[in-house]
Amino acid sequence: MSSPPAWPIGFRTILVRAVLYVLFIGAITQGAYLEALYLPSVRFSELGFTEFTQTLVLATCCAMLIYIRHVLKVWPTVTLLLLAFVAASLVREQDHFLDNYVAENTWKVLVALIILPSLFWVVKQRQRFLAEFTHYSNTFAFGLFTAGVLTTYIFSRLYGRQEFWQAILEDSYSGTFKSVAEEVVELLGYSLILIATLELLLLARRIYKARQIPN
Repeated sequence: MSSPPAWPIGFRTILVRAVLYVLFIGAITQGAYLEALYLPSVRFSELGFTEFTQTLVLATCCAMLIYIRHVLKVWPTVTLLLLAFVAASLVREQDHFLDNYVAENTWKVLVALIILPSLFWVVKQRQRFLAEFTHYSNTFAFGLFTAGVLTTYIFSRLYGRQEFWQAILEDSYSGTFKSVAEEVVELLGYSLILIATLELLLLARRIYKARQIPN
């Protein structure tokens, strides 16, 4: 099993990445701000900036994970599980269109078709998975991915509870407040997953290049 290269990332590289990540998070926040101000007809709906960006972010993550797994061939069992999770999330984000234009609960069937075979394969290859995960769990990418999952699937769900916003806003409550709170936090969580996947891609390229060096 190949482990990550020992040589460190230079400070300049870290600084550039940090600046780019700050700009990216600032850009999506500004996008949500402009959506609220100038796109009242689709504001925080399935056709709005926030929902569309969520889909774009998840699709980009899927593409990067496919590249890592099938081209770079780094940690294929771990990346399969990550890909299944992200792809299922991408399908889940399309529930409105699938339910209205295909059939009710179509997204649930598609998610099951993605998750179940992937879990079966990971369980079957569990020894290989554990060996790969030992390396992956000690990376910056893993920490960011975990943060993204917790933000999207725990914090946003609890923060976006209807009762919470009804208690705060009382007679001024509107369902829009709940949607804005939940969807924007979800976008932040997905963005963290995107950055984590990019970090994994950069690390996988280093591992791939190290493999090409003759012993």
